[in-house]
Amino acid sequence: MNIQRLAKGLDASRNVAALGPSMVQAMLAALDEIASVAWANADGFLIAANERFAELSPHEPAELIGQHLRSIQSVEPPSATALSISSALAAGLTWRGDMEVVAKDGTHHWIEKTIVPVHDKDRHVVGFISIGIDVTERKRALDDLRVTREFLDTIVEHIPAIIFVKDAIDLSYVLINEAAERYYGKPRDQMIGRNAAEVFEKVHAERITNADRRVLETRAGLVMGEHEIRTPDGSPRIVATRRLPIVDDAGRPRYILGVINDVTERRQAEDRIVYLAYHDSLTGLGNRAAFNDYIESTIATSASLGKSFAVLYIDLDRFKEINDAYGHAAGDALLRDVSERLKEATGDAFVARMGGDEFAIVSQAHVDVETLTALCDRIHRVMEADFEFEGILLDLRLSIGVSVYPADGADLQTLLSHADAALYTAKADKSGVTRFFEPAMDTRFRKRHVLQQELRLAIARNEFVLHYQPIAKIDGSIVGFEALVRWHHPERGIVQPSEFIPLAEETGLVAPIGEWVLREACREAASWDKPLQIAVNASAVQLKHGNFAALVESVVQRSGLSARRLEIEITEGVLLTDSAVALRNLHQLKEIGVNIAMDDFGTGYSSLSYLQSFPFDKIKIDRSFVANLPGNAQSAAIVRAVIGLGHGLNLPIIAEGVETHKQLAFLAREGCDEIQGYLIGRPEAIESYRMLTGKSQKRKSKAKRNSTQAA
Repeated sequence: MNIQRLAKGLDASRNVAALGPSMVQAMLAALDEIASVAWANADGFLIAANERFAELSPHEPAELIGQHLRSIQSVEPPSATALSISSALAAGLTWRGDMEVVAKDGTHHWIEKTIVPVHDKDRHVVGFISIGIDVTERKRALDDLRVTREFLDTIVEHIPAIIFVKDAIDLSYVLINEAAERYYGKPRDQMIGRNAAEVFEKVHAERITNADRRVLETRAGLVMGEHEIRTPDGSPRIVATRRLPIVDDAGRPRYILGVINDVTERRQAEDRIVYLAYHDSLTGLGNRAAFNDYIESTIATSASLGKSFAVLYIDLDRFKEINDAYGHAAGDALLRDVSERLKEATGDAFVARMGGDEFAIVSQAHVDVETLTALCDRIHRVMEADFEFEGILLDLRLSIGVSVYPADGADLQTLLSHADAALYTAKADKSGVTRFFEPAMDTRFRKRHVLQQELRLAIARNEFVLHYQPIAKIDGSIVGFEALVRWHHPERGIVQPSEFIPLAEETGLVAPIGEWVLREACREAASWDKPLQIAVNASAVQLKHGNFAALVESVVQRSGLSARRLEIEITEGVLLTDSAVALRNLHQLKEIGVNIAMDDFGTGYSSLSYLQSFPFDKIKIDRSFVANLPGNAQSAAIVRAVIGLGHGLNLPIIAEGVETHKQLAFLAREGCDEIQGYLIGRPEAIESYRMLTGKSQKRKSKAKRNSTQAA
C-alpha cells in the first residue's frame, strides 16, 4: 500500500477523532500486515499502537504507552531528527523521513515513516498517527545493486581493454573507461554526450558511425578483424574491435557496447615467430624450410617454361676450428658476415642458410658452365678478404658443389643429392674450390655407405657413450641432466652428434641408437640417490613409429625410474610429418607420466600451431636466440616474447646455450624458469657430476664386489 494514500485516508478524518479506544485499537490491529501504526495525543505521546509497531520497537508493549514519537523507535537518533519531529508535531505539520530501528529480536530494519496530524471539526490538532513501512528488503536490494554497480564500474574502469557504450538513438557516448581515454587521446568529459562526428576527424568519424549503424541494422554482434590504426601521437597500432547491441525489454536497441583490444605486441610476436619459421634467426636468410619450398616452386615453374636453374651447396672450410678456438660469438659474427658477402656476390639469387656453416643458393640467371663458373669465382673472391672479430683477423674459405636442373636431376631429392655429392667432392679435393656434379661422384656415396655400415656396428661394438649436461633452475640449483650421445669411433675418436645423427636419421639407424640412449640414460638416472630429471632427445624417425610410447614405458619399468623423472625432448620437425602418429605417441607418453618438452623453439616450421596441437610441459629457447643476449635488441625481443608466451600458457621456459653472467641476468629479469649451458656445466661423463647426482659410494662398492666375485 502506498504510504501517502494511507496517511491521506487517516489525516483530518472526523471519524478518527470520534472513535473510542477500543475501536482505535481494532483499527490499528487490522493494519498489522500493512504497516506499523501508532496513535499519539496532541503532544506527541503514544496512546495506542498495533502489534507490528511493537515488534519493530525495543520496548515491551506496555512500555510503549507514554513514549514520545520522536524517540520511540530510532536507534540513537541524531538530535537533528528528534528536533525535526518535535518541530513538526509542535507546528501540527506532517513529518516524513527514514529511520533505522532495532526490533525485539535484535534485527535492524529501515522504516519509511510518516507522522500525520489528526484534526477535529474545528481544525484543532487532537493527535497524531505514525505510519511506518518496512523498506529493509528494498534498501538491502538497492545497497546490493549499488555495490554491484560500483564493483562493475571498478572492473570496467581498470580493465586493460578499451570499452565504450553509446546511445542507440543518437550514437552519443554515454560511457568510456580509462583505457579508452588513453586510446582516443581525449578526456571523457569531451566525449560523453557527443557522437563521433563531434569528436573525431571526418574520415575517422564516418568509419565509426558506419560500423555503429551496421550493428543497429543487423541487431547482431559485429566483429571487426585485426586492423591498423594510428594513435593520437601518430604511432601505428593493431587492434581488434567488437560491437554488440544492448536491447530493451521490447527488443529494441538501447545501447551499443564496444570492446577494443590492442593486439599489437601479440601480433608482432606471432609475426616474428612465423617469420622465424622460414628465416634463419642469426643471418636473416631463408632457412631450410624456405629453401625447400623455393626449390619446389622453381622446379614447377622451370618445367612449365622449359628453363634451367642451378643449385649451389656451400660449406665453410675450417669453420668448426674457428668456432672452437674463438667461441660461439666469433662463429656467429663470421656467419653473419658470410651471409652479407654471399648476398653481395649473387645479386638476385635466392640465398639460404641450411644450418650450421652450410649455405645454399638457387640461381636462375646463371645456368651454363661459363656463367656458373663466373658466379662461383665471384663468391670465392668476396671471401678472400679476411674476416675481423674483435681485432682478430680470421681467414676463411668455402667449398661449392653445383647441380643443374634438369640435367643433374629433375626432382628435388635428386637435384639436392647431386649438389651435395659435388660439395663432398669439393671438400675432399682441397679447400676453396668449386665442383660441378659428375656421375663419377657416386664414389662419395660408396664412402657414405661405409660410414653407414660402421654406424650399424657401433651399437654392437659398444662404441657409443653418453655425456650429461646439467639443467638448473634460474637460481643455479641443479634439477636434472640432459643425456647427449657421442660416438667413440675406434679410428676417428669422439664423433660429435652433428656428424652422424643426420646420417642415422636418413638411414633409419637413429631408432636403434635412440633406443640405446633411452635405456642407458634411464638406467643411469635410476641409480642416482637424488631424484633429478633426465632429459632424452627423440627424433622424428622414432616418433613416427607407433610403438615408441610402448618402448619408453617398457624401458622405464625395467630401469625402475619414475616416469615423472623422464623428459622427452622433441623439435618442431617431429610433428611436421606423420603428425597423427607422433601426436598419438606423445599423448600416450603423457598418460604414463612422462614429460614432453619442445626443443629449439621458434627455429623452424610453425611453433605456435604445435603448441595448440599438443600440451607440452616445457619450452626450450634455442641457443641461437640466447647467444646474442643481452646486446641484440631483436634477440632480446624474441626471448622476451617466448617467455611471455610460455607464462601465458603456464609452461616453464628453459633457455639453452647460456654461457655468460650477462645472459643469465637478462633471463632472470625476464622470468625464465630454467637454464642450460656452459655457464652451468659442459657435457661430461657422469662421473664428473657424482657429487650432484648423489650416487652412493656404497652402491658403487657393492657393484664392484659383485663384479669381482663374478670374475
